[in-house]
Amino acid sequence: MKLKESLHLILLTLLATAIKAQLSGPVGPLTSTASKATKKICNVLNYGANADNRTDVGPAITSAFAACKGGGIVWIPSGDYAMATWVTLSGGSGRALQLNGTLYRESTTGGHMIVVQNTKDFEFFSGTSQGAIQGFGYTFHLTNTYGPRLLRLTKVTNFSIHDLKLVDSPAFHLIVDNCSNGEIYNLVIKVGNRGGLDGTDTSGSNIWYHDIGVTNKDECVTIKSPSKNVLVENIYCNWSGGRAFGPLGTGTPIEKIEYNNIYTWQSNQMMMIKSNGGDGYVRDCALTNFIGWSNAYALDINEARSQRQLDPGDGVKMSNLTLAHWKGTIVDAKRPSIYLVFEDVAFWTDSGAPMKYLCQSAYGTGYCLRSGSGGAYTVTQTVSSAPSGYKSAKMEGDLKEGLGLSRSIDVPKAIATNFLPGLTAKKAFLNGSGGGAT
Repeated sequence: MKLKESLHLILLTLLATAIKAQLSGPVGPLTSTASKATKKICNVLNYGANADNRTDVGPAITSAFAACKGGGIVWIPSGDYAMATWVTLSGGSGRALQLNGTLYRESTTGGHMIVVQNTKDFEFFSGTSQGAIQGFGYTFHLTNTYGPRLLRLTKVTNFSIHDLKLVDSPAFHLIVDNCSNGEIYNLVIKVGNRGGLDGTDTSGSNIWYHDIGVTNKDECVTIKSPSKNVLVENIYCNWSGGRAFGPLGTGTPIEKIEYNNIYTWQSNQMMMIKSNGGDGYVRDCALTNFIGWSNAYALDINEARSQRQLDPGDGVKMSNLTLAHWKGTIVDAKRPSIYLVFEDVAFWTDSGAPMKYLCQSAYGTGYCLRSGSGGAYTVTQTVSSAPSGYKSAKMEGDLKEGLGLSRSIDVPKAIATNFLPGLTAKKAFLNGSGGGAT
C-alpha cells in the first residue's frame, strides 16, 4: 500500500461475507430477445449492406436502427462486413443489435466504431456466438500510435452485451460509461502485448460482469468512477495488465464493488487501486477467490502514483476493503509484493527466492500492516520460505507469450466455455439457440 505520507488507509478487519457487495436489483434487458424478434427484424442487407468485405456496412446499420425505432432486432447476418463509417445509435427502447457476422475496420477515423447512448432495454449480442469486431489495431501499433476504439455504451439502462469477440482494437475495446442495470458476459477480448489497449472499463451502477477472457497488456476488467453495486466474477486475465480501480481523481464515489473468482496469468498485477491526490471514497468492497500465477504484483494500493499528475484534494479515503482466499506466485522476488491480508492469503515466487511485502502509511491487520491509525511509516517484510497452500489450479489456456503487435490477430474460432479452473460459464453460450433473428 504505497500512500502519500500525509494520507492514511484505514482498513477494518471484516470478513468478506460481512460486506459482500451485491447487485442492487435485476440486470439486463426488460424485453426478451424472442419478443424483440417477434416485433420486428431489420436486416442490414435490406438497407444497403453486403457481406462482401468491401461495401461499407456503417450506413446500413444506422438505417436499420432507425427502421426499428419502435422496437425489434437490427440483424447483421453471418458473413464478412467492411466498416468505414462509425455509427452512433441513440435513444429509444426495446431494441437489439444482433451481430452474427464479423465487422472489419476499414477507416482510420478516431472515436468509436459503435456508440450506443441514451437508450434503455437494449441488447448487443451474437445469436451464433460467432459475432466479432476485428479492429486491425496492429496497423497503428506498428508505428507506436493508437486509433479508434471498438464499442462504447453511454447512459444506457437495462442492457446486456454477450456472446461476442472483440479483437485487436487500435485502442480500448469496451467502455461502459455511466450505465445501469447491465449484464456483460460470455466475451473474449484479444489484442497485442502493449499498454493503452484496455479490455473493459466501466462506470455506473448495478452492473454484472461475468465469464470474460482478456488478453492484452493493460486494463482487464476495471472499475472507473463513479461506480456502485458492481459484481465482477469468473474473469480470466490471460497475459494482461490485470484489474484495477481507477485512476481515481477528485470527487471519487466508488462503493459496494465485488470481484470474485478471478484468474490472472503473466500480468502486471492481480489488482491495483491507483490515484495521486484527489478526494472522495472507495468503500465496502470485497476481493475474494483470486488465483494468480507469474504476475509482477499481487495487490498494489498506490495513492501516490507518480505516473499520474497530482489531482486537487487530500486523497481518496478507503475503508471497509476485504481480501480473502488469494493464492499463487509472483514472477520476480526483487519486486515488492503489496498485500492487504484478511483471510487465507498465500503467495510465493516462481523462482523460490525470498519474497517482500511493502507497507507505507497503511493500517489494518496482517503481514507488515500496522494496527489502528496514525502517521506515515514504511515497513518492508521479507518472507524466506514458501507458505503452505500457495499452490492452486492452473488454466490450460495460459499463453506462453503475449500477442504480438506486428501482424493481424486472428478472430478466435470460439469463445472459451470456462474462465476459472473447474468452473463453467454461468450462462450457456447461444450457439444459434438464443431466439433472435435467423
